[in-house]
Amino acid sequence: MNSPQVIDVLVVGAGPSGSALAIDLVRRGLVVRIVDRSPHAFDGSRAKGVQPRSLEVLEDLGALDDVLAGGDLYPKLGLHAGPIGVPWKMFPHKEATADVPYPNTWLIPQFRTDRALHTRLNDLGVEVEFGRELTELTQDEDTVVATVVGADGVEEIIARYAVGADGGSSAVRKHLGIGFVGTTDEADRVLIVDASVSGLARNRWHMWPGLGGKLIGACPLPDSDMFQWMIRLTPDEKPPQEIGAIIDRIHSHTRNRHIRLHEIHWTSVFRPNIRLAEHYGRGRVLLVGDAAHVHTPAGAQGLNTGMQDGYNLGWKLGQVLAGADPALLTTYEAERQPIAAGVLVLSTEKWGGIAKLDPSSMKRGKDEQQLSLTYYGGPLAPADGMRTETLRAGDRAPDAELLATDGAPTRLFHLLQGPHFTAIAYGPGAARDLERLDWPTTGAPLNRLTIGPTAAFCDPRNTLRSAYGLTGDTLLLIRPDGYIGHIATTDFLTTTQAAAQAMTPPAGTHTMPQPSNTSPGTGATA
Repeated sequence: MNSPQVIDVLVVGAGPSGSALAIDLVRRGLVVRIVDRSPHAFDGSRAKGVQPRSLEVLEDLGALDDVLAGGDLYPKLGLHAGPIGVPWKMFPHKEATADVPYPNTWLIPQFRTDRALHTRLNDLGVEVEFGRELTELTQDEDTVVATVVGADGVEEIIARYAVGADGGSSAVRKHLGIGFVGTTDEADRVLIVDASVSGLARNRWHMWPGLGGKLIGACPLPDSDMFQWMIRLTPDEKPPQEIGAIIDRIHSHTRNRHIRLHEIHWTSVFRPNIRLAEHYGRGRVLLVGDAAHVHTPAGAQGLNTGMQDGYNLGWKLGQVLAGADPALLTTYEAERQPIAAGVLVLSTEKWGGIAKLDPSSMKRGKDEQQLSLTYYGGPLAPADGMRTETLRAGDRAPDAELLATDGAPTRLFHLLQGPHFTAIAYGPGAARDLERLDWPTTGAPLNRLTIGPTAAFCDPRNTLRSAYGLTGDTLLLIRPDGYIGHIATTDFLTTTQAAAQAMTPPAGTHTMPQPSNTSPGTGATA
């Protein structure tokens, strides 16, 4: 009798968090399965705002084109007071710059984001296994055993690691016995309705505020005749279910009988859960997304925080499976849990402000866009490290506009794209030490970039120098998730080698590589 195959990672849950993680793992050459208890892909709008940092993540994962094609910029708010509608700019429109290529929050219903990720996963040769529910989970020192039930019966899946991305009611988290600390306000409910609508302008996100926190909102969903309706219910109100009752509820609040709902596509009743997992995993099982934290919808933070959980965890799992110290996985919780705690505070404040009709609660800015999130001061970015004039270890690595030796323009992000680390040498001294930098032959490879007038790339408009705050020779190590792993302005070789050791397989697997440079369109080199 053949022994069952032991896969590398089992992902439970195929929403944005689990799908983003699965893409990152598969492109590292790992054997991955992703299961979801739902019979098919999610078909509602729910989380509909993709933030600038998440757009950068989606570009790296290869799913951005479909997301951009399925969405649009947010329209202005239209605040209604009786027959008068007042335009209100909720999202300040910004132009792309060399360091921030996607500066605006993108409006796209969640079902399209999910499908973009699933399409990318399919391109990599992996299909989401829908209709498969986790019923049991055990683990030992070497493996995780998951029992899943589907239409074809019961199956045991054996994996080296498992990740729960199965939402706020996570079965994985419950099997681990991890506490989910926070509150659920059962009296504060919002009916969410995706409906085909006529009689309402599509160039506004309409809001009809009312006293006592009463509110109805209608956001147009791009490339459709649908709006996402948000109807805040009174504490004792029974949610209307039939289309006629929903229309009556809208008419009674808006006083606009020209509004017509022609078809209901999806409905849900939302209760503001504000919860954070006490731990982000146990043993060989980790948690991402709503399985680890749930928020109010204000500020469009939940989906984005969850996808970035997966993006943080993916490269670390890949490195540990390649032989790096398993302690690297402890940095996942250390880096991501404080981010989620901060997001909980932000989204809760915004949600409370909306109930009080506070106009500032409807404004969105840099806090929501997640470009300034940092791991500085964490286990992989100690506060006593070197820095530049603008950046510290743990900060997001900005984009820049470069020229190759053949005169071809390229974005730095295109050179960072992929599952590798990147080392950037600015100046001849840093370039000499980059040639000597030792790197493992297993795990994520290293892409070596030299920047300078006679190097592989030059910075003719000083976009790299400005965004990175460079004033002299500097060697930067960029992690696979686009955050700065180390900055060296002196002692380039020794300090960079030491920083890399915490993120790579043991020194015994290192070889001394020949100096090499990467030109646009080529893969990473070890």
